[in-house]
Amino acid sequence: MHSRVAAVKVPRTHNRRRVTGSSGRRREGRESEPQAPNMSRHHFYSAVLLLLVVMMCCGSGGGAAEAAGQLSGHRFAWKDANSEGEGVTVNSLGVPGLLKVGNDVFAVAEAKCKKYNVDTTNGIASQLLTVENKKEPKEVLTDAKTKTQILGEGASDQKNKVDVSRPTAVVEGGKIYMLVGKYNGIPHDTCQRETDATESGLLLVKGNISGENGNNRIYWNDTYVIPWRSNCEQLKSFKSVIGGGGSGVKIEETLVFPVEAMKTSVDNKGSNTFSLVIYSKDTESWTLSKGMSDGGCGDPSVVGWEKDKLMMMTACVDGRRRVYESGDKGKSWTEALGTLSRVWSNKRDDTRRVRSGFTTATIDGVDDNRSVMLVTLPVYANDNLNGVLHLWLTDNTHIVDIGPVSGNDDAAASSLLYKSGEDNNKDELIALYEKKKKEVGETPSPAMASVLLTAELQQVKEVLKTWKDVDERVCKMCTNLLVPKGASTDTACSSNFNITDGLVGFLSGNFSDGIWKDEYLGVSATVRDGTAAATVSAEAAKVTKASDGVMFRGAWAEWPVGKQGENQLYHFANYNVTLVATVSIDGEPKGDTPIPLMGVRLEGEEEKSKLMELSYDKEKKWRVLCGDGTTKKLKSTWVPQTQYQVAIVLRNGTQGTVYVDGQSVGGDVQRQLENKHPKEISHFYIGGGEGSAGSQKGVSVTVTNVLLYNRPLSSEEVTALNKKLSIPKAGEINTLTGNTNAAPLADQNSDAPAGGSATTQQVPATSNSHAGEAHGDAGTYCGSGLLPLLLLLLGLWGFATL
Repeated sequence: MHSRVAAVKVPRTHNRRRVTGSSGRRREGRESEPQAPNMSRHHFYSAVLLLLVVMMCCGSGGGAAEAAGQLSGHRFAWKDANSEGEGVTVNSLGVPGLLKVGNDVFAVAEAKCKKYNVDTTNGIASQLLTVENKKEPKEVLTDAKTKTQILGEGASDQKNKVDVSRPTAVVEGGKIYMLVGKYNGIPHDTCQRETDATESGLLLVKGNISGENGNNRIYWNDTYVIPWRSNCEQLKSFKSVIGGGGSGVKIEETLVFPVEAMKTSVDNKGSNTFSLVIYSKDTESWTLSKGMSDGGCGDPSVVGWEKDKLMMMTACVDGRRRVYESGDKGKSWTEALGTLSRVWSNKRDDTRRVRSGFTTATIDGVDDNRSVMLVTLPVYANDNLNGVLHLWLTDNTHIVDIGPVSGNDDAAASSLLYKSGEDNNKDELIALYEKKKKEVGETPSPAMASVLLTAELQQVKEVLKTWKDVDERVCKMCTNLLVPKGASTDTACSSNFNITDGLVGFLSGNFSDGIWKDEYLGVSATVRDGTAAATVSAEAAKVTKASDGVMFRGAWAEWPVGKQGENQLYHFANYNVTLVATVSIDGEPKGDTPIPLMGVRLEGEEEKSKLMELSYDKEKKWRVLCGDGTTKKLKSTWVPQTQYQVAIVLRNGTQGTVYVDGQSVGGDVQRQLENKHPKEISHFYIGGGEGSAGSQKGVSVTVTNVLLYNRPLSSEEVTALNKKLSIPKAGEINTLTGNTNAAPLADQNSDAPAGGSATTQQVPATSNSHAGEAHGDAGTYCGSGLLPLLLLLLGLWGFATL
């Protein structure tokens, strides 16, 4: 998609000389225009006289020739907090940010200053990081007063302190551009006088690096008021606009900063928070994005993704973190419900929301140069009020919890920076986070800590290698079936079908100790044997590990969605999802009760909480359970000891379809929403289900190669997958006895934090998304092998026509 401002560039110089007309609007020079006809002498004298008048007016007007909304740089001055004399202290640090300038990395934070225990203003604290290669976090900015600069405005002998909260920075060409707010001075242009945003203006501050003998530090100098004139109409709906904090991003030579705006609520009883961006092509004219997040979503973090896409993560009042995508610099935002949105939760309700660490990287040493996003967020254990900072890895399809990185600290807001290896240096991953310090009987006072994530970066590389390997294995399932004997190429995996497009989870032969592990290292499925639902003997509750799958007898597997807890890696399933499995029923059941084979359960214990289900009965008929609780008995039959490919497809959270061997059965299963806030999906169940163990007895079901997609596959794609998919055999069959005393999923591994379910694997120490069709960006394309030949033939044809 062509970006609306893709062509604009940050200037290489910052010459502010320009030509302005009488209206104050910027005009470009016209050296290349053709000369005008010669004027008469009378007209020439008149023009000279007019010029003199204009010059006299401009001289008396002072700053009239300056760009709209800007102040002369000399009216602002930065100085060290240490120069304020005794009684001045830095009470706390917040809003962490990491900046890479050349080979140096700096920690930047908002510093809350006090004088004789009375709040005065905010300053900016910064420090060159010399992170040691240690696993333990290290406190930084410890002597904050000597590292903090404060901003004043007015006459040199009596400057008023300016609040520079929420520092948000971008580095470009060795220079630092920092957005700070809020500005409480006099309104400086017509737009500000007409809007409430006057008291919440923004400042642009420029910084440079200076120092000797490796003791570099940041010096803030040029300071300008962000002009609002081009955003007047939009600002009239805002009560205030402030910086988002942390880091902005440079997209195709355009500086983009996240900001947070406040609007008055509809009932005028409060305010709503919205997240959006502000960007500039030249640091002189600025544009607020027309699009913004949903109401109640603040603390934005923004990164660039792919060619010209922005990703914005926000913390929302509904308890989830919503992620938005934009391909037009924020003109419109789409919630990424198919990939990352609502996966992570906010801080607990009894404390304020915190901003996430959010960055992108192309990791050194990874063969396929896969771009990834890295996220840091606090996770809270059930018995611990402290936030433990976790590192997460995603390629906008798969998500893996790398693990905790903050030690025993109570962590809050954070920032991340990936430093690629240059000049024979090793690549580095660094985290900076708020560390809450609490003396006995005192309110926690945030400090700053940094940690070099060496081991975690190695784990990231190993996860990326695993993803690549699994993609290739899945592709072989497609490649081996491209043109099977006697089959039409239209029904096989063909060059226009990518089997890994949107493939999030894959259950195959990795099974042990009652856990069916996801090959992509995401969320694992847990075996249940019906103990919580029915009495089952140990002999009837056996689970057999088969090549590429599991054989169930009186048991089943639960693949959690909402049941994961605080952080839900498969939250997309509430909107669009496809679950595909190869199954065979290895016996003939008895009794009148249909036996579940695969289904989707909503939150709640009652039978009506089943959203969709495919089951079978003793008459060898398939049955489909609809969302309204009715069961459709189908004409089609099943044959014992025969493999079938079954699939459940959910679209827009309201409409589902069941497939058997590529054919839709039972028509569309409509999910009727009974209220405004329907229940969310709890889990998928595979190979059986609650209430089936007692009736299933000695009947076994073999389930292999379970595929989970974050999108609804089309009927053509389901047909293309309608093959007995196979991959190289994982080994001999081993019989394992199921644990008849297995606890429900939520009760397992009581030491696991609420944010990371016991089914979330430990990592070994080793297209635009839309709500209805977001696939993610990862995946290896599986071609038919015919494409290179076609390209060769086309090339020969083109040559022949010359």
